[in-house]
Amino acid sequence: QVQLVESGGGSVQPGGSLRLSCSGSGFNFEYSSIGWFRQAPGKERERVACIFNNDAHIFYGDFVKGRFTVSRDSSRQRVDLQMNNLQPEDTGIYYCTTDGWAHCSMSPRYWGQGTQVSISS
Repeated sequence: QVQLVESGGGSVQPGGSLRLSCSGSGFNFEYSSIGWFRQAPGKERERVACIFNNDAHIFYGDFVKGRFTVSRDSSRQRVDLQMNNLQPEDTGIYYCTTDGWAHCSMSPRYWGQGTQVSISS
């Protein structure tokens, strides 16, 4: 049974930082691509980033603009999303996703429960 559990969300002021973590189980974590999506109220869901199974390629959404960094710790079956210089438009629920294989899908099969990120002054 595939499970994805996010942690690390919270509330910060503009310009602040948060580090989200995604712990995965029930699939071959090391050889699977892991994605991050976000959903803001009244907006369409968008992909934040995706780290490919070989870690050699990482996709970032255009809006990231060098502020976010994805990293993988396969020994802990965990992928982190470091977010710096957060702005109010980054507010939303952030989800960890996977298809359980190498592909970085725009419609992943498996989703975590999400973690709330709120940016306000």
